[in-house]
Amino acid sequence: MPLYAGMPWNDFEILDGLLTVPMWWGGARARVRTGHLPDSDVPLYCLEFNRYFDRPYLYGPPGDGYSDNLERFTFLSRGALEICKALGFIPDVIHCNDWQTALIPVYVNTVEWMQPLHGSATIYSIHNLAYQGVFDGNAVFITGLGREHYHPGELEHFGSMNLTKGALYHSTLLSTVSPTYAREIQTGAYGNGLDGVLSGRSGDLFGILNGIDTDEWNPAKDRHLPATFSVDDLAGKAACKAALQKEAGFAVRPDVPVFGVIGRLTSQKGFDVLAHALDRILSWDVQIVLLGTGDQDAERFFAWADSQRGDRFRAWLRFDNGRAHRIEAGADFFLMPSRFEPCGLNQMYSLRYGTLPVVRATGGLVDTVQNYDERTAGGTGFMFTDLHPESLANTIGWAVSTWFDRPAHIQTMRRRAMQQDNSWNRAAAAYEDLYLRAYERRRGHPFSD
Repeated sequence: MPLYAGMPWNDFEILDGLLTVPMWWGGARARVRTGHLPDSDVPLYCLEFNRYFDRPYLYGPPGDGYSDNLERFTFLSRGALEICKALGFIPDVIHCNDWQTALIPVYVNTVEWMQPLHGSATIYSIHNLAYQGVFDGNAVFITGLGREHYHPGELEHFGSMNLTKGALYHSTLLSTVSPTYAREIQTGAYGNGLDGVLSGRSGDLFGILNGIDTDEWNPAKDRHLPATFSVDDLAGKAACKAALQKEAGFAVRPDVPVFGVIGRLTSQKGFDVLAHALDRILSWDVQIVLLGTGDQDAERFFAWADSQRGDRFRAWLRFDNGRAHRIEAGADFFLMPSRFEPCGLNQMYSLRYGTLPVVRATGGLVDTVQNYDERTAGGTGFMFTDLHPESLANTIGWAVSTWFDRPAHIQTMRRRAMQQDNSWNRAAAAYEDLYLRAYERRRGHPFSD
């Protein structure tokens, strides 16, 4: 990965010599620093090239991207392969994530043709198809690839260069972060112009649901909470709720349902829909706490709502990890009215903390939340389909009526939610299987130790 500003540079060992990375303007000479991923023995190699990566933002200021991002991530992609060669390491599988590494599968099939790295299988994972790495078609030369690769079957897409499209063409196998999202992106509604390409490779596209860090997000041990709790002893959750109400400046009432909202204030997350439904929702006996930053118009609206309805709506418009934990623990319900959600993590945190999600039926939300059944008390949350203020309000109203009219159902769902397994153990087994599939596809025979 790049050695970004803000990383603990001095904690990494500097390898001897300089790595020469082929670029359109010549050979970029970079240092390589090495360390380990936190709490593991997994080695980490960082490309140190301050011209590209010693900057205040990873990809650019909010709402914008650096003008040389194509050059920066061409360097990363070529540099990753050059590190492998310098170390004498020929991977069985190279797993590339999102457009920043989308050129790697292209290079494995082109500049590494008939070289040792050409035998490596490549997997390209789509984390959010809204971001594809789209650049001016005249900039192909920056990638070091010839114009023969700029055509509709490879890098050209509606008159621009699309790095994700190149990866979809060249990768051995493809994956994304939930089974439902894997199906959705093959449709015009969610494919962002690449649905046809993805449909053409439907047999090579796998949806593997993300996991969560069950040590970091563990209500029985969470250091951010005023009290801990577990599925066998929920007393601490009541204490967390009272503390959250006090922190928000609300009346401390165990009888009123508290809704939590955490996320980027963007249209993807459906915050515009929440804004239009908020007045109706706040007419009920509920309390809502919101934590997030994002679109300036959204921030201004929720700040105004806070000033007008501070008795039952609080907006904290900044990032605060400790407060995020306290909201997950202290809220009774969690709102996620997303337009699209490749996987989503907050609904899985909420399940683990016994906070029932209220979600739109899309992407990973469908794969992790089971809709409430009034007859049996089945399910782990409340789900709606139409992304409309009335639908959102009606579903929140459904949750509120269940809270007041069927409290035993809430307790049953809460315990069921806390017992769900959303750990990385499940996802890791699925990725191992994917790697073995990719290896066999590339080499023509099964993997053997």
